Amino acid sequence: MSNKITIYLGLILFLVLVTFPFWYTLGAGRQVEMPKLEMPEGECIEPQMIARHMDLLDQWRNAVVRDGVKEPYVSSSGKEYTMSLTGTCLGCHGDREAFCTRCHEYANVVPFQPAPDDGTPPGIRCWDCHVQPQQAESPDAGQQNTEPKGD
Repeated sequence: MSNKITIYLGLILFLVLVTFPFWYTLGAGRQVEMPKLEMPEGECIEPQMIARHMDLLDQWRNAVVRDGVKEPYVSSSGKEYTMSLTGTCLGCHGDREAFCTRCHEYANVVPFQPAPDDGTPPGIRCWDCHVQPQQAESPDAGQQNTEPKGD
């Protein structure tokens, strides 16, 4: 009978600790407006690209880099695209700050951090390897290091 109080206090402490992240986030939450994106002219490669762009980019990376596929990607509309972030996506979405960064900051998303067993250095992001169109026009563009990054 004397352990009842200890058990109840332990359960209360356990519940407080387990639910703390939820309550802390709820209390510290902030209202942020969804970013206004400047959508380029024309149609995107696939519908729902805002929500599912990383699925397509991962699929393209695996096909081109890992499997050596060179055929074009055929979208659900039947149009063919070169599987290339730099050659296809950045043609329309070239301004990283006005396009990618706004959404990633809003969603609190850090692009691509591979698992340690992936063999890729942690923290690599799309822009670590792919050149933005504005950068390609700079005087140092011809001296860009194209070597793979690693240890």
